[in-house]
Amino acid sequence: MSNRSFASRTYRDEGVILRTHKLGEADRIIVLLTKRHGQVRAVAKGVRRTSSKFGAMLEPFMVADLQLIAGRNLDIVTQAQTLGPYGREIVADYAKYTAAAVICETAEKLTDIDGESAAVHYGLVIGALSALSRSRHAPELVLDSYLLRALATAGWAPSFTDCARCSAPGPHSAFSAALGGAVCHDCRPPGSASPAPETMLLLAALLSGDWPAADGSAQASRREAAGLVASYLQWHLERSVRSLKHVERV
Repeated sequence: MSNRSFASRTYRDEGVILRTHKLGEADRIIVLLTKRHGQVRAVAKGVRRTSSKFGAMLEPFMVADLQLIAGRNLDIVTQAQTLGPYGREIVADYAKYTAAAVICETAEKLTDIDGESAAVHYGLVIGALSALSRSRHAPELVLDSYLLRALATAGWAPSFTDCARCSAPGPHSAFSAALGGAVCHDCRPPGSASPAPETMLLLAALLSGDWPAADGSAQASRREAAGLVASYLQWHLERSVRSLKHVERV
């Protein structure tokens, strides 16, 4: 009976490690975003010992094929095999590391409150970490593209062309995080930002995945876009993302 119960609680899934912290002398609690089970908190026993076979596989930004046992409060990791060793390249570069930290912290917060779209969020996180590790685009562009897409997946898709409030055709010259992005002259609330047209084009490119346009953007547009993305994230998430303060903007 106990063996059947044990077997029924065992499951496999792919997961990306979002965060870890120590437990006792040799164990570690890991926060995972999995492909099929959403956000999972689990214990990896003995992984902090030098003799551990899969300790390095369960570090932040790594993707692994996992076998777990469902528990009452925390699941238990029993097997792990690396699928995406993205952490190795990311942790060696400060810009990549800080961008990945924001991505994983945001993913943890979004999937904690929105489990239904966890599978889509999983794909977004994997794509972003892969792009960072392979230096496919500038880290700040990968970060801001992820944040915009993740917020859109969570139901907060911004508009960078038509007015977010009245749908008046754009482009428009004002931006309001509270109203959902670009706003026309009539809908513009006091204190709205007035980004350059090139910045709005960059934001639209980052949301849609137009990488040729994003990669060719000017540094001034990237800095201004980053500020707007950060304000939009903080407004809709209603919780601070502590890792953001460590991201360096050139």
